[in-house]
Amino acid sequence: MKILEVDHLTKIYGKGENEVRAVDDISFSVDEGEFVAIVGASGSGKSTLLHLLGGVDRPTSGTVRIDEKDIYSLSNDALAIFRRRQIGIIYQFYNLIPILNVKENITLPCDLDGKTVSKSRLNELIKTLGLEDRVTHLPNELSGGQQQRVSIGRALINDPALILADEPTGNLDSKAGDEIVSLLKLSNKKYHQTIIIITHDLEIARQADRVITFEDGKIIKDERI
Repeated sequence: MKILEVDHLTKIYGKGENEVRAVDDISFSVDEGEFVAIVGASGSGKSTLLHLLGGVDRPTSGTVRIDEKDIYSLSNDALAIFRRRQIGIIYQFYNLIPILNVKENITLPCDLDGKTVSKSRLNELIKTLGLEDRVTHLPNELSGGQQQRVSIGRALINDPALILADEPTGNLDSKAGDEIVSLLKLSNKKYHQTIIIITHDLEIARQADRVITFEDGKIIKDERI
């Protein structure tokens, strides 16, 4: 089953001589349960693409369908709700709420949705993430790797259709980065999560099922590992 379908997606900034096609008429799809890496140099447009896939920014033209829903046919409010329920986003700089502890940061999407948190899923996630002895700690009491584990838990808690990770190891040392990639692979296998990771690190990309190479807003290569 195709969980993501992208059709003639384009994002243009500026006009005339200043026009920049950050994403230039691309089309591709991702099957449920795939682990896909999107690679490219800085400025290639890959982060813009991820923001379009995640409903964070609207395209100039084209469509993005997630779980058969055309996300850009939704109003801003409806899109915000859909994004919270169906898309988990992991950022390079964690974006945790500093006054909330580990458990509260992980359950934040459920709380915003007025949804009862599954205690069994929460406990399983915390155990899988290796955060059992950190649940009451605030973000500033955690290492960078631990903070990124919390952001992964937050992305997974609602069991979304799609997980998007934007350079999730970019702010970590190599050991912590390897642990984060291992956790993403584990969530892909254990929870059958569909994951798209943006990275410039080819070693990380080679651990995915499929690698899409992005250059100047276009897909120049799409290969299975």
